[in-house]
Order: sequence, then C-alpha cells, then structure tokens
Amino acid sequence: MAFRDQTIDAFMQELSSKAPIPGGGGASALVGALSASLTHMVGALTVGKPKYAAVEAEMVELLKQAEALTNRFLALMDEDAAAFEPLAQAYRLPKETEEEKASKAVQMEAALKSAVQPPLAVMETCEQALPLIAFCAEKGSVVAVSDAGVAASLCRAALEGASLNVFINTQGMQDKAYAEMLNLRASALLSRAGAQAEEIFRAVYKKLEA
Repeated sequence: MAFRDQTIDAFMQELSSKAPIPGGGGASALVGALSASLTHMVGALTVGKPKYAAVEAEMVELLKQAEALTNRFLALMDEDAAAFEPLAQAYRLPKETEEEKASKAVQMEAALKSAVQPPLAVMETCEQALPLIAFCAEKGSVVAVSDAGVAASLCRAALEGASLNVFINTQGMQDKAYAEMLNLRASALLSRAGAQAEEIFRAVYKKLEA
C-alpha cells in the first residue's frame, strides 16, 4: 500500500518502529506535501473573493501547481522507500571473504547512488514550491497569511531534512567525485531555497508581529 493511502495513525506507527522504512527521507517528503497543501489552502481561500480579483488568474493557476507539487511530494515518499530498500539489503550482505567484500562494495555503491536521488528530488521540489508560497504570503487572503508562513516553515524543514539524507548517502560513496558533485548541488539548494523560505517566514512574522 502506498504511504498516501495509509491512515495517519498507521503511517506514524510504521515511522516510529525500528523498521528502516519509512524514515527521515519519507518524513521529509511528507512535510513537503503538508507545505504544498497549505499553499493550496491559502489559494483556495483567495480565489473567488472580489477583494482579490486582481490576482484571480494567478491564484487559479497556483492551485493547479500546488496540487501537482503535493502529489509529487507524496510520490517521493514511496520513491524514497523503494530506493532505500536495496541499500538496506546491501548493508546486510556478508563480508567474510574477499570476494564477498568486493561484491558488497559494488552493491553498496549502486544502492547509495540510487538512494540519494529521492531526497535530492525532495529538495528540488521544495525550491519549486517556494515561489508559490511567497505569492500566497504577499498576495493571498490576509486571513490565511499565517498559513503561508507555516507553509514556508514546513518547506524549509522538508528541505533541510532531505539534505541530511543526501549527505549521509554521499558520505558512504567510493566515487568521491560523484559524491562531491551531489554535495555541491545539495548545498546550493539548501543555501538558496533555505534563504527564500526564511525570507518568506520573516515577512509573514513581520506582518503578524504585535
């Protein structure tokens, strides 16, 4: 069963168990989905209101994009689990003989390169979501501006959580040049998108500050 089809309680039970899946990667993707859903909510509360007629068309388009991002994040929860399973199996491989050690090293390397892709995609999806959140925070219904701020906070949490899953996978890679390329890519996303999320949150905080 896909994670999105589980009840909240069932997912939390799995997440809190000692099973390696779901873990931090799936949780980060879920947090991203929550962020995108909140963005959609702000848009939904804005569309159709005469006060916001000037941004009606943009908000209608935003609703489509936010829904697509929510679905992408939810899909990444399962992609992360599917990519991690071979890595979990590789960790359990024997390494008593030189032949077993060599075989395990090859399988570990392939599994690590696969496992790093979903969290990196979560980071990229977070960056795609931030302009929508910023638009909601600036142009959306004022009664939901706090929700736009929460969306920014959740997006940043998803971004940071996913980055850790990138870095732990690249740490174990033997192909150091490839690992460094991924690290630089993730670090750039973390810096760039993290700053955007912080800026949105601060703007909302300033609007609400007493």
